[in-house]
Amino acid sequence: MRRGLFICIWCILGGMLLPLNAQEPQVQDSVLRSDGKRLPADTIKPLISEKAVVLVDSVITISKHEFKPDSKKAVIYSAIFPGLGQFYNRKYWKLPIVYGGALGLTYAITWNGRVYNDYNQAFRDLVTGSGTSYTNYLRPGQTVDDYGRDRLQSALKSKKDFYRRNRDLAIIAAVGVYALCMIDAYVDAQLYDFDMSPDLSMRVTPVFWPPTSYSKASVGLQCSINF
Repeated sequence: MRRGLFICIWCILGGMLLPLNAQEPQVQDSVLRSDGKRLPADTIKPLISEKAVVLVDSVITISKHEFKPDSKKAVIYSAIFPGLGQFYNRKYWKLPIVYGGALGLTYAITWNGRVYNDYNQAFRDLVTGSGTSYTNYLRPGQTVDDYGRDRLQSALKSKKDFYRRNRDLAIIAAVGVYALCMIDAYVDAQLYDFDMSPDLSMRVTPVFWPPTSYSKASVGLQCSINF
């Protein structure tokens, strides 16, 4: 009787363990891919978990967003501050040119303006007699009568006009550089992704033009540029 009871308990336990064993995943020696090829199980061990087998058949790549500058923003930035449009377009090599030109023109404007003011003040003092700043342009111990009043007045006026002209030209050049920076920023933004082929060549070939009702036959050369 004890033996029969032991057999019954064994059968019950065996029936309970059978479904649990059926739920466990079985890893085969090879895995069938979607294209019909089989992969060895050793190549997918890192992808095997305790309850499931995951097979990655393709690789998903995330591409970085390509930068494309906006021409309107480039012009606005360049108008706010010279060189800012070139910085926005990532044309960093142009910044030393822009700021070098700006500093040079700024120095030319200030230096010519300062010298012009000195000569202008000396000319006014000589004409109106309200000051003696014109004596700074005479030799030591020399007076106006020794040099000549009319001659000194003409020399001061000539120098005054010369430096005023240089100052005005520097101002015009500065305005031109400011406008050129805006134009350059706009063109750079527009042509940022322009594809220029490295195959740039020029070809000259002979050409024969057949006769027509208006002209005779002629021979010439044809030039074509490929880019």
